[in-house]
Amino acid sequence: MSAIKVAVLVGSLRKESFNRKLANAVERLAPPELSFEHVRIDNLPLYDQDFDSDYPPVCKQLKEHIKSADAVLFVTPEYNRSIPGVLKNAIDIASRPYGTNAFAGKPGAMIGVSVGATGTALAQQHLRNVLAYLDVAVMGQPEVFIKYSDGLIDNDGNIGVESTKKFLEGFVDRYVAWIHRQLGH
Repeated sequence: MSAIKVAVLVGSLRKESFNRKLANAVERLAPPELSFEHVRIDNLPLYDQDFDSDYPPVCKQLKEHIKSADAVLFVTPEYNRSIPGVLKNAIDIASRPYGTNAFAGKPGAMIGVSVGATGTALAQQHLRNVLAYLDVAVMGQPEVFIKYSDGLIDNDGNIGVESTKKFLEGFVDRYVAWIHRQLGH
């Protein structure tokens, strides 16, 4: 069986993004049967319904990245109790116009890390609502709302806290099983 391609959408553009570090950590913990492709979203124009008749090339490219993936992983910070605009914009572009939703039917999961006490719980709830409408089969458990602290995860995805590493290993195991179940393997 060929590798399962996972499209990774990180909702933070910051160079030292905690969520990018988290995405790297999950990738390092995953078995080789998963191939992760980080999808670029920082170069997208704001979604405009006028695109629906003639999508800009960069938007077509985003849709193709998502369409060609077997599964998706959303890694989101929490901005003002919700998902970042850049992530919502990418989702809008990849799911429009009606009838061309690149996310439809794909197994997905969401994770996030934040300095706030509740991690990214509210952002993920908002994201879950959006993805339900877009027909993404979102894994329910475990939910991954991590509170960031210095030394938790380095830029290469090395996890500095053993309990966090164990928790993320459990998440990865469940995510792999979820993808297989959804893809009928």
